[in-house]
Amino acid sequence: MASVTFMGNPLTLEGTLPSVGQKAPAFMVLANDLTQRSLGDYAGKVVVILTVPSLDTPVCDMEVRRFNTEAAALSSNVRILAVSCDLPFAQARWCGAAGVTSVEALSDYKDTDLGNKYGVLIKELRLLSRAVFVIDPAGVITYMQVLEEITQEPDYAAALEAIKKIAC
Repeated sequence: MASVTFMGNPLTLEGTLPSVGQKAPAFMVLANDLTQRSLGDYAGKVVVILTVPSLDTPVCDMEVRRFNTEAAALSSNVRILAVSCDLPFAQARWCGAAGVTSVEALSDYKDTDLGNKYGVLIKELRLLSRAVFVIDPAGVITYMQVLEEITQEPDYAAALEAIKKIAC
């Protein structure tokens, strides 16, 4: 099992962390209307998965808003998914209040399927750790960053470069 820190305190990640170059694991999460979403729903697209502890925290708020803004300059073939264990209703409320329309908020609260399959489920908190996964249209992970300290923001420049490199 891998580990991360929260304000310097160690936490344990459960599940299996995939590798760059491998096929992205299939997953099942919930949309804000409680319908199921899977990786297969985005077949043929560049998929960016942002896993965050909670949209309703300062760093997660900044991250998702930043990717929402950056999405305007990306290809229409790119789908950005912000996945947390927040309830779908809370995600919908947050997106509405934040004006987030270019990032799709999805919830892993029910089964923590994505958290386990991507190795980012925090055992002690039952929340997702902060990570960025970029998946090409063939379903292969081309970039990932799992932050060691979950209170820090991801490397936006590196993630955006990885997205633009494969976006059609």
